[in-house]
Parts: sequence; C-alpha cells; structure tokens
Amino acid sequence: MASSPHQVLIVGTGFAGLAMAIQLKKSGMNDFVILERASDLGGTWRDNHYPGAACDVPSHLYSLSFEPNRRWSRMFSPQAEILEYMKSCWNKHHLSAHVQFNTNIFDAAFDDAVGIWTVRAENGLSYQGRCLVSGTGGLSRPSYPNIPGLKSFKGELFHSAAWDHSSKLAAKRVAVIGTGASAIQIVPAIAEEVRDLVLFQRSAAWVVPKRDVAFSPLQMWLKVHVPFFEILMRWWIYWRLELFGIALRYPKFMNFAGVIFSQHLKKMVKDPDLRARLTPNYTPGCKRILLSDHFYPAVTRANVQVITDSISHIKADRVVTKDGHEYVVDALICATGFQAADDPAPFPIRGKNGVLLSAVWKDGAEAYRGTTVAGFPNFFMIVGPNTGLGHSSMVLMIESQVKYILGALRLMRHQDLKSVDVSAEKLRTYNHDLDKKLRKMVWAKGGCVSWYQTVAGRNVTLWPRSTFAFRAMLRAFDTSSYHCEPLPLTPVQETDATVATVPVPKDLRAM
Repeated sequence: MASSPHQVLIVGTGFAGLAMAIQLKKSGMNDFVILERASDLGGTWRDNHYPGAACDVPSHLYSLSFEPNRRWSRMFSPQAEILEYMKSCWNKHHLSAHVQFNTNIFDAAFDDAVGIWTVRAENGLSYQGRCLVSGTGGLSRPSYPNIPGLKSFKGELFHSAAWDHSSKLAAKRVAVIGTGASAIQIVPAIAEEVRDLVLFQRSAAWVVPKRDVAFSPLQMWLKVHVPFFEILMRWWIYWRLELFGIALRYPKFMNFAGVIFSQHLKKMVKDPDLRARLTPNYTPGCKRILLSDHFYPAVTRANVQVITDSISHIKADRVVTKDGHEYVVDALICATGFQAADDPAPFPIRGKNGVLLSAVWKDGAEAYRGTTVAGFPNFFMIVGPNTGLGHSSMVLMIESQVKYILGALRLMRHQDLKSVDVSAEKLRTYNHDLDKKLRKMVWAKGGCVSWYQTVAGRNVTLWPRSTFAFRAMLRAFDTSSYHCEPLPLTPVQETDATVATVPVPKDLRAM
C-alpha cells in the first residue's frame, strides 16, 4: 500500500535528517515525511550508547548553528547529552507529525515517466515523493570482523554499536576487538570492573590528549547568559581545528607532529615493550587521530593485555591467534567500526531505467559535491561520498549540504520542474579533481591502509579541503550543472513492470 506522493522523503533521523527537516519547515515546505528504521530518533547517537560513548569534536561545534546549545556540561559532550539535544530540537520544531518509525527501507526506485520516487519498507508500506533525501550517513551499519568461528562463540557477543546493557561484565574475562574511536572509549570505561581485558589490536592508533573538562559554574553562566561568549568560543575552536585541517595536506608536517605524539606516548606508557606495540608505523593523520585522556592509563593496568598477533579463529569460549596462543574469555566485544567505504549504499536505490546505485558505484562511491549522482534525478545525499572530515565537525558539512538541497527544491518549485539530474560530465570532472587533491594528502601518502579507502585503495570518504571551502562551494544550487526537465502539461499514466507509476499530482506543481 502506497501513501499519497509527498514533496520530499527523508531517510534517517540523525543530525542529517534532523537538519533537513527543520530547514524544510523553516522554508515553508511542510509536505515531507521522515522514514526511520528504529523506534526512536537519533541515528549514530541513538545506537552508540556503549560505556564511555562521547563526541571527539568540541561541544561548541557539535550543535546546529541555527539551534545553538548553550547548556553542554563538558568540553566534549557525552552521548546522552547529544541525544537529549537532538530530541529538544525535534520537539521544538514539532517533527513527530512527519515521522514514520519502525520503517526499514529495502528498496527505492525512481519512475522517470512522472518523476516520482517510490520507497518500500519491510512493514509492507511504501511511500512516494518528488524528491528523496538520504540522511543515513556512513556510520549507520555496523561492520563485524570476518573471523572464522565468530558465530560459534558461546559467550556474550555484541558490537559496540549494539551494546547489550543487560550484560554484566563485572569480574568477567572480556575481549575487545579493535583499537579505533569506539574502543579507546570503551576500554577505559570497563577496565576497572572486568576481571581481565584482552585488547586485540590490528594496527596501533595515534592517540593524543583530549583535554576533556567539565565547564565551571562561571563558564556555564556565561554560556547561558552572555551569547557572545558562546559565539566567541565556537569561532576560536573552529579556526583552531581548521588550522589542523591545513596541516593534513602536508605529510612532512604531520611527520613532525608524530615526534610530539610519540613523546606523549613515552610519557604515558613506561613499559618499552607495551609502548612499542602501541606505536603506529604510519604518519599521523593517515588514519583517524584519536583523542583520549584515559586510554593509555587503562592499557597499562595489570588486568589489561594488548595483543598484536592476528586472530586466527574463534572457538566457543576463546580467541585463538595465529601464533597459537589461546585467550579464554566470557564476553567478546566487536569495536570494529562501520561499513563506510566499500558498501556505501544503505539499501538498493534504482535510478533511471532501474539502474542500481551499487552497480554505478562498483569501483567506488562518488557523487557531485558529495550530494548528487548522475542518472538518479531528485535524489540527494547528506554526508555522501567524500564529505567526511579528519579534523572538524560533520555538523558543519551537513548544514552546507542542507542549504544546497534547499536551493534545488526551491528551483524545482519556482520553475515547475519534474526533475533535476546532475550532468555526468560535471560529475566526472568534479571527482577527477577531487582524486588529484586526495592523492597529495596524508591519507594517501602516510603509509597506512584505512577505512577511508576502498579495497582498491581509493579514498571515497574524506573531503580534502576546509569546511569553509565546502560551504562556499555549496552556498547556492548551481543549476547549470544539472539537466532540468519541466513538469508535463498533462499528467501521464503509464505502467512499469517493476514499480507502479502515478499521475503528477496538482499540488506537486506548486511544490
């Protein structure tokens, strides 16, 4: 059963979907529906509620510019506060009337005859809209390690993005697989309560001080009652991070930074053998630089082991490494990240002539300005390919893309357009230039293999320039880069073998 066509379908209720929905309402475009697979909003910050979960971007930059939050309690916000902030924005703008929860999409298809997207959900419902906006992001699908015997483990087993709070880890033998952004928060949070903790590390990470502190009563008062104080803090943090972003363009400079980072490691970890295992063999920034004040103290505890030998297989009650050692454990936590580079399409998306987005992206995901793909009219992505950051807040990128998409929607409304479809030539040129820039960055020249890259080594994840350059690029919808097709004077009724088409509704002419 399909609903009546809407102006816009939004997928996801994370920061991307939230920002898009709020700005639609502010622009007077109220005919939209938000489709969410879970039973509550929040995206990444709903799902990642593991012990110690917190943001690694300063709080001042981790809120929407048009909805500032002056009540963050710390320099780096914990997960619960971020989720509470998102819910406050949601309630303020009365978005509950627009959402369909428990709606897991398994297919989206574009009908070129009438310019309508149809998305189908596992609950049997389908929805139609002139435009489809994907706000699923790159951190929405957990990636489990491909280790023989993983499913045979009989103890407690879960991913960091699906933490089982009913599990009682106290006095148990626990294994954590991975030493990325989630693991360096989890390990300090549980190290004191577990009997033994075995941390399996595939490659060491550069870890630098986070300097996370609670705001003093005076700072809290200034943040709430003196708006200029909050603005000043936001801008100071913003430009400090942008300067670091510039450094990522120069691998030689980052090698120098590695000397400083190594001195921090030497200060925190006195055991030379452990320190050697925790020392990365690549240039800082090639992989994500991690912030923590507590990771190094945690791994130096007597009940914590850092294992660098590769895992061979897993048995019912133990992890076996390739050197033959066996580690008996009661619980196994996979802090192994998300499907970001090699499987970026959140669900089957069919554009013109039924072509699958995954087929177009078989050699690596790419989009025009991280937002649109040729052959997929009226389809927009927020946090699409090459919009990720290694230095600042993704909220800044999200707002830029939302503004760009709003420009497209206004154009369609004012010119009675059936569809906008980016030029394939513009798409190729844009990504060719992007690849050239990325090949000069530390992510390509730093001597590592990271989740930023596909198996073939192409970086389809990160943006190689500043956030203000991205914002300037997306400040207005560049109509000349798109094929714009007007609405027909007379609605057309046709039948497609895959997806039933519908006449063009009169209200969509005035979108």
